[in-house]
Amino acid sequence: MKIKAPWVHQLGGFLAAHAVRGWMSTLDYQGAFYDPTVDPSHAACQGQKIYVFWHEYILFPFYLRGHNNLAMLLSRHQDAEMLSHAAHHLGYEFVRGSSRKGGAAALRELLRRSGRMHLAITPDGPRGPRRTLAQGPVYLSSKLGLPLVAMGYGFDRPWRMPTWDRFVLPRPYSRARGVVSPEIQIPPDLDRDGLEHYRKEVERLLNLLTEEAEAWACSGRRHEIQTPASPTHPMRPPFRMAANSLDATTPKIVDTLRAA
Repeated sequence: MKIKAPWVHQLGGFLAAHAVRGWMSTLDYQGAFYDPTVDPSHAACQGQKIYVFWHEYILFPFYLRGHNNLAMLLSRHQDAEMLSHAAHHLGYEFVRGSSRKGGAAALRELLRRSGRMHLAITPDGPRGPRRTLAQGPVYLSSKLGLPLVAMGYGFDRPWRMPTWDRFVLPRPYSRARGVVSPEIQIPPDLDRDGLEHYRKEVERLLNLLTEEAEAWACSGRRHEIQTPASPTHPMRPPFRMAANSLDATTPKIVDTLRAA
């Protein structure tokens, strides 16, 4: 049964936002950055960016990085109506649209917002396939000249919902870990083949970062460059990488993206 009354979505979003704050506040957050200044809460973060992360981990940035001048792309589907109200209460602006519905209008609005805000996109949403990157973020990066930042997240043995993305619900008081790329500059005016090339490379990088964060969260080990993270304590690790910190192939992908 579809719920059409606006007040129901508004109330649901308000309650959901408070539930997210309460639940997610119990976790132990640690982050590892290639470059700490890509964090939108970092004092040295300059210029707008496009942040991408998988849809299943949306609760992680929802809780940590609200009120940081971020506009999030959300589907026009009714399922996202309550989510949009929750995003508002958690400190995000949002744009409604997807490749299936409202795509042209959403693109125009993202173009407008990009002049003053960071953009946050779940590139496999709103309906999948899971962990498959759509071309939209790469196109926007090429069109706007804004760098992409890939954000991999992981929780320690989380519960997973029976949804297309296997949506993650972390266990209370468990470990939450994030591994974040440096800025990825996408060349301007890419043709179709160029877009597809960078789409595949960014997808591969995002999957590597996510797998690294998941393994880190489950292992319980200490990361050489880890630093605590919370809504009031920005992730600010030193700008260096430990030799054994990330999968050895990850820096190579970043170097390839930077040099291309």
